[in-house]
Amino acid sequence: MYSTVPDGYEKYSDPPPSYSKDTASGVPVSSDGSLYYESSKPAAFQIQSKTRLPWSSGLFGCFSDLKTCLVTCFCPCITFGQVAEIVDKGSTSCGASGALYALVCCVIGCPCFYSCFYRAKMRQQYLLRQTPCCDCLVHCFCECCALCQEHRELKTRGFDMTIGWHGNVEQRNRAVAAMAPAEVEGSMSR
Repeated sequence: MYSTVPDGYEKYSDPPPSYSKDTASGVPVSSDGSLYYESSKPAAFQIQSKTRLPWSSGLFGCFSDLKTCLVTCFCPCITFGQVAEIVDKGSTSCGASGALYALVCCVIGCPCFYSCFYRAKMRQQYLLRQTPCCDCLVHCFCECCALCQEHRELKTRGFDMTIGWHGNVEQRNRAVAAMAPAEVEGSMSR
């Protein structure tokens, strides 16, 4: 029926997966337990949900941003706090997240058990691949490199890490307002 299928799209030969509504929330859920969204596009042009994007830089690309690398080596709670604030979309502050990271580090001695959850959350938000291994192992064996990679990824995506989530939102709102056309005062009348 179709001669070519655009990249990133899948032609379905079978009907879309069956779904039912979750009784507690009423949200459609597919048979494998994942959320199922109906699309207005034909099934032949639905984007594959399994497609994951690569990270903008490698895990060991720490030295491309020497300042972040040094801060992370000597005080990883600062880098973690900045990443956590952006990933949580401002629901927790940089200071609170950094303090909790430092507390976990002092009490347990291994903050990777806390920070790996933020890596997983960030990967889900931006559809990033789980490379080179699972998030927990990346943070257990390369904590500083993992934090630096997450920091670089967010910077690459346009976030100014020094001003936090609310500062980035305000900055983007100002940019959008500046691009909006000015209203024309007075209209023509007879």
